[in-house]
Amino acid sequence: MIYVTGDTHGDISRFKDPAMKKLRSGDTLIICGDFGFFWDGSRKERSVINKLASKNYTIAFVDGCHENFDILEKFPVTEWNGGKARVIGDNIVHLMRGQIYTIEGKKIFTFGGGHSQDFEFRHDGDWWEREQPTHDEIREAIHNLALNDNTVDYIVTHEPPASLKDCLNVDVLQRLEVHAFFEDIIKTCTYKKWFFGKCHIDKHIPIKFYALFNNVTPMK
Repeated sequence: MIYVTGDTHGDISRFKDPAMKKLRSGDTLIICGDFGFFWDGSRKERSVINKLASKNYTIAFVDGCHENFDILEKFPVTEWNGGKARVIGDNIVHLMRGQIYTIEGKKIFTFGGGHSQDFEFRHDGDWWEREQPTHDEIREAIHNLALNDNTVDYIVTHEPPASLKDCLNVDVLQRLEVHAFFEDIIKTCTYKKWFFGKCHIDKHIPIKFYALFNNVTPMK
């Protein structure tokens, strides 16, 4: 079974929550950005990552706005389930921007990254410009979608489409190129559900959109 949840922000207690008890051996848990367990490279952090690596299910995450990209980019890029990814240990996977993965027979398009609302208050060493998607990443995403006839089963992003802001009661203060790209996906692509994590709420926006935070939702 594939499950999806919202931002974890390096909080190991999220994996002790009763909602996680439903995961079984061989399942996949997808996190919609701000995984947060690769942040300072400390001994404590490495110990926590080892605990996650002992889980009998796969933990796969798109990057968000609170990741240490210097650490993430040290892991080599390889092929995983049909797309480019960083495989970190046996069961932790960084799902990269603009890729399409086939998991349990389902095609899943991923696109992490976004804009930190608090970037003005963060300093060198805790904010990375690479959080913001680039034109080349968007072009690669368009290419990969076209190879799949603009049809996938599910979409997982960190940022929501900007057109949902009124439904979410949040402001999209920074207009990124990726926001326009997401609006194009809504118009041109076929998909069943779209999951995103940035807003830190659990809300279904009919018909296809799911804001996630604490909920652990079956992807079906």
